[in-house]
Amino acid sequence: MTESNWLARRLASIRTSKQRTGDAAEQQALLHLQRQGLQLVQRSFLCKGGEIDLIMRDGKHLVFVEVRKRSSQQFGGAVASVTASKQKRLIHAAQVYLQSIKPLPACRFDLVAFEGEQLIWLKNVISG
Repeated sequence: MTESNWLARRLASIRTSKQRTGDAAEQQALLHLQRQGLQLVQRSFLCKGGEIDLIMRDGKHLVFVEVRKRSSQQFGGAVASVTASKQKRLIHAAQVYLQSIKPLPACRFDLVAFEGEQLIWLKNVISG
């Protein structure tokens, strides 16, 4: 095993339970969206000031997908957890991503929320 493989496996093994739950939710969301005909462009786009969980293609649209999972509705649930501040960070990350694309495609922001085990897919949830 090379040193870089060892490091990657080690880092993966020290992810918290919450991170592993989030990873599983993202994978489940990805599979659901692919079954609906969307195509994966990129996972986990990171930039200074923002992050996008999934970037997908839906026909001519580029879709920025936020994935949220909450085990209970106690604090408003997964849908309510996408605050105005989080929306601003998503829009910022999308703007950074789009700087490298010409011509600009039609875009939308979708939310895949898990409320317990129920998957809720909301399309075009943020107006940039």
